[in-house]
Amino acid sequence: MLAKLTGWLLLGFVRLLTGAQARWYGCPPKAEQRIYFANHQSHADLVMIWAALPEELRSITRPIAARDYWANTPVKRWITTEVFNAVYVERAATAPAAAAAPEPMQAEPAVAAAPAERIEPSMEPLLPAEAPRAEVVNELQGELDLPAPVPPPAPIAPPPFVAEPAPPPAEPAPPPTDPLAPLVEALRSGDSIIIFPEGTRGHTGEPQKFKSGLYTLATLFPDVVLVPAWIDNVQRVMPKGEIVPVPILCSVTFGAPIRVEEGEERRPFLDRARAAVIALRDI
Repeated sequence: MLAKLTGWLLLGFVRLLTGAQARWYGCPPKAEQRIYFANHQSHADLVMIWAALPEELRSITRPIAARDYWANTPVKRWITTEVFNAVYVERAATAPAAAAAPEPMQAEPAVAAAPAERIEPSMEPLLPAEAPRAEVVNELQGELDLPAPVPPPAPIAPPPFVAEPAPPPAEPAPPPTDPLAPLVEALRSGDSIIIFPEGTRGHTGEPQKFKSGLYTLATLFPDVVLVPAWIDNVQRVMPKGEIVPVPILCSVTFGAPIRVEEGEERRPFLDRARAAVIALRDI
């Protein structure tokens, strides 16, 4: 109940501040699964295009929201989750850190071997070999009538060698996070989504080159309708780096749907999608 009331209050504030005029050219507002893709000039783009949709479409359409901005405070996280039902995305995929290469072992300097001692030949005759110790003991025992010597204890066998268990194998590093995974999940659940294929906000008044995410989603879900949209004047309401909005009339123009043609490559399609968005600027 609180989320619904907050949504109505926010909707009234946005429409009072910007007008939030929606203009439909080429397609009517229809409750079907769609991917709305638009130019990106401000964080307020998300709010603007959400407010421009009619109520029956707002309930089934989820805008994407950059997690590092829209989830960095409890208030913004609650609004984007409970009011907008946004899909959080990471601005950059996290890749596992590269393992540090082991340092090469330095060879110890070779120590020069000491020269061998010279042994001079001797002309002395060889001495007789020393009698075995056991025979001398037996001979003395017979002369002194001594008791037989106690035999030495048998040598104790060393314990059997037990190899230490090998350490468990290291767990594989997690794969890089796929930034499109939340969008794929939302589309599989039947929701419509609002995306900004530039990936970041532009400053020139003309969209930057579209990234490949739109093409990937369009090929994964060929039955979802792709609707271009042009958001006008929002950058003046909340320019990059500002937190206080400025009242000014804004509008969102929705154009004719497009689709990936058979055999169409990624870059030609992305350029055509970008051109479809720019064409709505002058309508």
